[in-house]
Amino acid sequence: MLKLLSLIFFLAQGAPADEQAACAALVENPDITIIHAVIKPATAAVPAYCYVQGTISGRIRFHVQLPLRANWNGRLVNIGDGGKDGDLDFADHYVAQGYALANSNTGHDVGSEPRASFAYENPDAVIDFGYRAVHLTANASKAVVRAYYRSATRYTFFEGCSTGGRQGLMEAQRYPEDFDGIVSGAPVFDYQALNVSHVWMAQKVFADNFAGNLAFDKDGDGIPESLTKVNILRDAIVAKCDAKDGIKDGVIDNPLACDFKPEVDLASRMCPKDVDGDNCFTRRQIQTIKDIYRGLYDSKDVQIYKGMDFGSEYDWARTLVAHKGNNMFPAKLLYGIDHVNFLFYEKSPGVPPPNPTNVKQKPDKTATPPEFGWWEFNVDDVTAGKGARMSAITDATDPNLSRFLVRKGAKLLLYHGWADPEGQAQPTLDYYKKAVDQTFRGDLQAARGSMRLFMVPGMGHCAEGPGPDTWDRLAPLANWVEKGIAPDSIVARHITNGRSDNERKVCAYPQRAVYTGPAGAENNPANWVEKNFTCR
Repeated sequence: MLKLLSLIFFLAQGAPADEQAACAALVENPDITIIHAVIKPATAAVPAYCYVQGTISGRIRFHVQLPLRANWNGRLVNIGDGGKDGDLDFADHYVAQGYALANSNTGHDVGSEPRASFAYENPDAVIDFGYRAVHLTANASKAVVRAYYRSATRYTFFEGCSTGGRQGLMEAQRYPEDFDGIVSGAPVFDYQALNVSHVWMAQKVFADNFAGNLAFDKDGDGIPESLTKVNILRDAIVAKCDAKDGIKDGVIDNPLACDFKPEVDLASRMCPKDVDGDNCFTRRQIQTIKDIYRGLYDSKDVQIYKGMDFGSEYDWARTLVAHKGNNMFPAKLLYGIDHVNFLFYEKSPGVPPPNPTNVKQKPDKTATPPEFGWWEFNVDDVTAGKGARMSAITDATDPNLSRFLVRKGAKLLLYHGWADPEGQAQPTLDYYKKAVDQTFRGDLQAARGSMRLFMVPGMGHCAEGPGPDTWDRLAPLANWVEKGIAPDSIVARHITNGRSDNERKVCAYPQRAVYTGPAGAENNPANWVEKNFTCR
């Protein structure tokens, strides 16, 4: 009878009774605060696993997905976060591969403290978000793994993109013993400069009643809805630079080789008498385009951060341009809207006014707390050092990775999409070069033994875009760490309606993929497959 009840319990819960007991027992662990531990039943995507939630210091919530003991591959991966975080992220695909997986809310909950508001008059929350929460979660997740499996992990990895990419670099710089290998994608490592550049670009678009905006009001209702200018710009750049890699596939392989000049290449599309129209550009709009490509600079013409890369225009309608389709609220404004209120200055200048897209409103400076509008931000505050304290907490810019790569012997895999419309790609390439200089005395070959960079043509922010963007982010790193197989290239695919329609090698810097398939057939999509590309 007891065996029958155990069988019924197993079928109902998707796990043997001893797994149920081992999972539930985690709540009693005296070494770490676990508030919830339960077996999650199997689904079509992932087998049954032990799901754990815990807290650290009362602020940081973390969770761990633990494959049943028979399914565990002996490895633990901590995954990174996006944006300002504030939630717990799952990665069922890694659990299905046998990895134990952990993630945290970085010390705040987005439901109660949205966007950057968690940082208001709360320096501890800023430090948690900047670097502490990921490190403490790494420790906590290892403790949970030891308690459940009665064994330490064979290998521990970190994988993240965007904010997660910054977190990965921060770990390599501050806590080099936490992980054996790190995948850092589209790392927003120069965090303050990047977010200020979002605000600065929005200021360019919104200034003087949207004089530099690239949307046009065709129907005269006062709200621009036409994106003809964005399409003209995108098509002009593709026409100028797409074929420089020998293939016409709508992807700019190397934006640094693109010699597009807005004032020259759009000269035939200038508006007659500089009167704005749907299918032409005013001088002010050309200047805005030039500024966006050049990047952030102050009133003394001091360059602070590099600009958008050629090829990123495919998503400017969402990220950069204000128009009816995005409710006059481009994504760059969403990222930067309260960054300068709460995460740039050591002391907040005030809270955001109620309507962030109305730059004509006057923030109430007499209220408690006072109001401060993003349009009031002065970029000269960057070069004046007014953001230095927060930069010291949030920026992962230290290029000396000797403790992680040399002393520990760990591996770092960096990647960034060349068509990223949200986080500029060139700074990641610049960081890699600095790390080669600082960590390996400029010896690129020595650096490639521990650290590799993949600049992905046509890929957007972490994924998407016109180019190949899909591959297993963790597998190349795991093979490198565990088997010593360094990734000379990764094979990426562009998927449309579930079908791969563009596949190729993405080569580790400084090499690039060159088409070496059937001669004269390079523009046939049927030949855009991995075997037809060679790293050179």
